[in-house]
Amino acid sequence: MQSAWIDRDAEAAVACYGRLGRDLALRVYTTRLLGQDPRLVLHGGGNTSVKTRLTDLNGDMVDVLCVKGTGWDMATIEPGGLPAVRLAPLLKLRARQELSDEEMVRLQRANLIDPSAPNPSVEALLHAFVPHKFVDHTHSTAVLALTDQPDGEALCREVYGKRVGYVPYVMPGFGLAKAAAQVFEADPSVEGLILVKHGIFSFGADAREAYERMVALVSLAEQRLAKNRKPAFVSASLPARPARVADVAPIVRGACSLPDNKTEGAWKRFVLEFRCNDAVMNFVNGADVARYGQAGVVTPDHNLRIKNRPLVVAAPKEGDLQVFKNSVTQQVAAYAEDYTSYFGCNNARVGGIKTMLDPVPRVVLVPGVGLFGLGGSKKDAKIAADLAEAAIATITDAEAVGRFEALPESDLFDVEYWSLEQAKLGSAKELPLAGQVAAITGAAGAIGFATAKAFAAAGAEVALLDIDEAAALAKAKEIGGSALGLRCDVTDTVSVREAFAQVVSSFGGVDIAVSNAGAAWQGRIGEVDEAVLRESFELNFYGHQRVAQAAVNIMRAQGTGGCLLFNVSKQAVNPGPNFGPYGLPKAATLFLVRQYALEYGSEGIRANAVNADRIRSRLLNEEMISSRSKARGISKSAYMRGNLLGREVAAEDVAQAFLAQALALKTTADVTTVDGGNIAAALR
Repeated sequence: MQSAWIDRDAEAAVACYGRLGRDLALRVYTTRLLGQDPRLVLHGGGNTSVKTRLTDLNGDMVDVLCVKGTGWDMATIEPGGLPAVRLAPLLKLRARQELSDEEMVRLQRANLIDPSAPNPSVEALLHAFVPHKFVDHTHSTAVLALTDQPDGEALCREVYGKRVGYVPYVMPGFGLAKAAAQVFEADPSVEGLILVKHGIFSFGADAREAYERMVALVSLAEQRLAKNRKPAFVSASLPARPARVADVAPIVRGACSLPDNKTEGAWKRFVLEFRCNDAVMNFVNGADVARYGQAGVVTPDHNLRIKNRPLVVAAPKEGDLQVFKNSVTQQVAAYAEDYTSYFGCNNARVGGIKTMLDPVPRVVLVPGVGLFGLGGSKKDAKIAADLAEAAIATITDAEAVGRFEALPESDLFDVEYWSLEQAKLGSAKELPLAGQVAAITGAAGAIGFATAKAFAAAGAEVALLDIDEAAALAKAKEIGGSALGLRCDVTDTVSVREAFAQVVSSFGGVDIAVSNAGAAWQGRIGEVDEAVLRESFELNFYGHQRVAQAAVNIMRAQGTGGCLLFNVSKQAVNPGPNFGPYGLPKAATLFLVRQYALEYGSEGIRANAVNADRIRSRLLNEEMISSRSKARGISKSAYMRGNLLGREVAAEDVAQAFLAQALALKTTADVTTVDGGNIAAALR
């Protein structure tokens, strides 16, 4: 790898953060350089530090260690992500024989210069015990490929000789800091430390020296990996026509979902992130993938995100999905059983004090298709997939020069069930639609967009479908996060199928479908042209059927139920003058809702509708408001407030009704009226 240091950029960082001191400014700059290279650092991994002097709250100048704070990402770090800790109290801990993780965290917090700063890294003491001014730590995939071998330390000694010290594996914390300090003190001339099966440290007198030593040491590992390579994997025999991702993902997602034992009908669902580049396919298609693919994580830090190993499933064949579904269901059950056994054995070893996490894999390898990362959100799924790709790079290199070997299960368990992580259980409240995927049609309109926002705020991943692709993309960008904007013409069966296939490919499935797209045609029913009536039925009835049918096919593949929500309008039960071309298909859609409720309720698929009236939208625009108020002989304001409460109803009110129906797990065939009160439109 090459150094990315640029003098101009370094000085720009000093100009930006110079008020905090040149040391800290350059520490931010090189930390970002390291964090922006996925071969070195991923998603909060790694850490850096600088020893400097700062003014404390009493106005006294003190020696401090500015070290990466827990939860900060090196790629985008700001000075606030490098909390300053008084250095002298940390150095005193070097004489201690034992120190629990909890004591260590309290001591570090007690010595923060700013009491509101984030917790310093769990490896802060290691940074403190090494006397160099700048210290860098990464999880270089190239270095891990060398250390993750049966003879990893010997291989590293061949590459580095005495340029670095070698620290046998110790779990991060006080014990690792002590072990690393002992290795360093045995030879203070070393440029860095290799932490076997964990990562690499480099250090220097200034930011550039520490950073470029990291680059140089990693480059040596890369050069070694390029020598005497053998083909890492022999391809397995696979189906000539593997199944599509859009068909595979819902099956995998459904098999990995967990029924909620507290609430009947509820599920713990996961969002998926799919990857299938050449490196991934070479890996998952290997004949020996069951060995190297499930050997364990490449560094214990990853265990917190993706468990101790991925799941490898059978290759799916196009047109034979039921066989694949049966196989995956069995394999996920076997994975859960193995995980429960792994937990039981290791929990007994540590005194039975741990609380078991869910037994669901966070990475699924599918020969012939690719890999899926699983997470409670799209963000978490992407992190899992990124870590899986980093593992693939490491394992591929390791197998090309030797044989990949992970840490023993006991060490992986100790990290996954770290007391600091166990203490977080139950502290974060999960949003009600977390892990669920909602697809909304007509999503660029007022009601559709309000509904998408409401569902996203409730924790769902949202796909905004609209015939106006640019508008759908703009609205998705406005929501932010992982919101997806897609073109979907509900009058075109192919367009609907393709849109839902894209939703599945992006998120892994669909749990909630809000069929909202529609438009209004007017005319006296005895005089309207038949073509107008047919056009209205195509959008306002068949459009709903196409959307519901596409969604139900996905929901049935998942096997975890789901929710169909329809915008039926008050015209379905209370026709207005000159509005027959719109009201007739809406009345048919009301029957459609009940038919879906009747036929799919036994599979946990609910079907409900909202009967709304007089909502300002693309459908009820200023022109139509004028037309409808004129037809009734009243003012526009009186028309919009023409209900029992005398209040104008907004798109957000309809969105909240849809949200309530999505959360009502024991309600189906319901029609919720949102119109401010209209007895003529009341269903009962």
